Amino acid sequence: MDFMTFLLDVLIIFVFIMWFWLLITVMGDLFRRHDVGGFAKVIWVIFLVLLPYLGVFAYLLTQGSGMARRNMAQAEKARDELRSIVGFSAADELEKLDRLKAAGSISADEHASLRARLVG
Repeated sequence: MDFMTFLLDVLIIFVFIMWFWLLITVMGDLFRRHDVGGFAKVIWVIFLVLLPYLGVFAYLLTQGSGMARRNMAQAEKARDELRSIVGFSAADELEKLDRLKAAGSISADEHASLRARLVG
């Protein structure tokens, strides 16, 4: 076995893993969607199972922009749920920053940069 065969094997394994990652991402997005009915989901799944390459590429071409928005919305929802459970709120953190600045524990520049990070 020479080095080129090894590199080709590594490339094939990488492409195989990427393919499964794409398929799992598309299936996960499809089943998380609330704007697509059950019949349309069944059609997409049949398409993805019978013609997997064409199905994944068709889904990415037709639904790709919505996938990014749905992922962002899900991440924001998870972050908000975590904050509600943990008890973190931006207002509480801003109040703590103001107290630290008033006590002289942090400088005005540190206060401004931390405040910008919390607000933005």
